[in-house]
Amino acid sequence: MKTYDFDTIIDRTNTTSIKHAFKDELQVPHDSVPLWVADMDFRSPREVCEAVKAAGEFGVFGYSKGHEDYYQAVIQWMKKRHGWTPEKEWMICTPGVVCAISIAVQAFTEKGDSVMIMQPVYHPFKNAVIRNHRRLVENPLLIGEDGRFQIDFTQMEEQFRTQQVKLFVLCTPHNPGGRVWTREELEKIIDLCLRYNVLVVADEIHHDFTFPGHPHIEFAPLNKEMEQRSIICTAPSKTFNIAGLGLSNIFIPNKELREKFQEIMDCTGLDVVNLVSMEACKAAYTYGEDWLEQLLVYIKQNADYVQNFLKENLPQITMMPMDGTYLAWLDFSGLGLSQDQLNDFLLNKAKLWMNDGEIFGTGGTGHMRLNLGCPRSVLVQAMEQLKDAVCIQMSHS
Repeated sequence: MKTYDFDTIIDRTNTTSIKHAFKDELQVPHDSVPLWVADMDFRSPREVCEAVKAAGEFGVFGYSKGHEDYYQAVIQWMKKRHGWTPEKEWMICTPGVVCAISIAVQAFTEKGDSVMIMQPVYHPFKNAVIRNHRRLVENPLLIGEDGRFQIDFTQMEEQFRTQQVKLFVLCTPHNPGGRVWTREELEKIIDLCLRYNVLVVADEIHHDFTFPGHPHIEFAPLNKEMEQRSIICTAPSKTFNIAGLGLSNIFIPNKELREKFQEIMDCTGLDVVNLVSMEACKAAYTYGEDWLEQLLVYIKQNADYVQNFLKENLPQITMMPMDGTYLAWLDFSGLGLSQDQLNDFLLNKAKLWMNDGEIFGTGGTGHMRLNLGCPRSVLVQAMEQLKDAVCIQMSHS
């Protein structure tokens, strides 16, 4: 089996990378280390790059639609990696999961209806609700004795009962924090959603990123009745670092819901599938498994490195134990800084560019999200810079 290289640093500063090439526009120091936007700094599998190259060499980029081989590549990946065999007819392609969530909010709720999310969570969830003029219902996650996120089911049921929640947008695995929900937790969610007639949009974009002992459980097939009330959002984008190609595969088993979703798609004019992204997806799901397996080992080692470094050198800063994903949740509250002070400290003293925890909503104050999808040498540099900055900060306080 080929050994893949995740250690080489690829210079993205003179590209169109949001993560690396817009420091002036976003007013961050030139020497700050980018550890924010959730893409990885690794080249995609060779077969994916070759598929994109072949499409470019062919040179005709007309209107496109997926053939049977595209659908089978996606379905077989879901079957092999996740134990679920969705039907071809259930699948709708969109330019991204965020797009699909907004379409679902418009399709399955009316203005003023209640939509639940569990915070802190990926911030476009909130935007999809608020900007579509729906009422946001925040279900705050708890911190368990093991330091990981836990669901407050008592509050969830009370909110379902009293706030007439129509739609629940579930992040599984959870971003930020890397929590992979267990079968028991998902079954409790299903029980409540069926009891209170709540539809579920499950964002499973990180479902391929799980660590040993924490398997991802597909939401829809856990319960046949819930399968008919679920919109499952998947994509090759995070897994194979092709988010910029713009493609997600949305599974909607219920024909009536699927037609409502498609109707909103048609209203927006989103009816053309990206030729290059389909070729990349097909290649990734057909040939990319070995690459992914080695990547998962590397990401887990990155997570362990940061976790251990903080424990040994910076006990004031803690990292939530991760079940999966490549997005770590760091608690800086031990430094005693306000959020504005924390942002200033990290950017201008430690020269580290992370995601501000407050954008993820309730529970985000005092936290930052750290992207582990980079060569380990970058994380080593980042942790050393953080340690030096904290030492200076403490000596002045």
